[in-house]
Amino acid sequence: MSEKINVTIWNEFRHEKSKEAVKKLYPEGMHNAIAKGIASGDLNIRTATLDEPEHGLTEEVVNSTDVLIWWGHCAHAEVKDEIVKRVQKRVLEGMGLIVLHSGHFSKIFKTMLGTNCSLKWREVAEKERLWNIEPSHPITKGIGQYIELPNTEMYGERFDIPTPDELIFISWFEGGEVFRSGVTYQRGHGRIFYFRPGHETYPIFYNEQILKVIGNATRWAAPRIIMEDVCPNTQPLEKIEEKDVDFGKAGIVQESTL
Repeated sequence: MSEKINVTIWNEFRHEKSKEAVKKLYPEGMHNAIAKGIASGDLNIRTATLDEPEHGLTEEVVNSTDVLIWWGHCAHAEVKDEIVKRVQKRVLEGMGLIVLHSGHFSKIFKTMLGTNCSLKWREVAEKERLWNIEPSHPITKGIGQYIELPNTEMYGERFDIPTPDELIFISWFEGGEVFRSGVTYQRGHGRIFYFRPGHETYPIFYNEQILKVIGNATRWAAPRIIMEDVCPNTQPLEKIEEKDVDFGKAGIVQESTL
């Protein structure tokens, strides 16, 4: 793309304020760690957080965003429904959406997928190996056979999501579980990528390979078209011959001849 991609990184920004361990790890918030980690000349990055007016996602911000990156966990219920509808509308029109880690349970992800998005979980700092099963995909550019994280929270199947358009990563955990950790969807004109890593108590958003995947996904999800979602009554391009009036017209109830 010749123009820069406008990226908005959204974060609850609650754990970094309420938990000392998280504050120490991400003193400026996970959103700023991600922003610094994926910074590049082709990306125009801004951030937004839950406690800003309209959660930082005003009409102006959403309508000028090409790709929205979403991290949420403890305050999903506090996200206002009107903001979810605003984001959903923009995705259907062509905006990209990248949902990270516990964002699987966010209102926007559930709304876009139409399922519970529930899963199994366990937090004992176990090893995770994310297997790259689509090495030719743009999202995995520069990534080897797998990404290994020494300490992470486990997410396990069954992950209640629709069958993905593409399955990009499968995770194996030290405790034995597996998980669909990188999946894509298209909704309307917008592309969606869910990426599992990113628990707040681990330095995952400083991992170069994780950040590379997020950066790659941002470029992949960038709009190919922005088209307003409308349902117009349209005039025919060609002349339509007049039909027998007894044949009826769609949507018009004919009087009974009995």
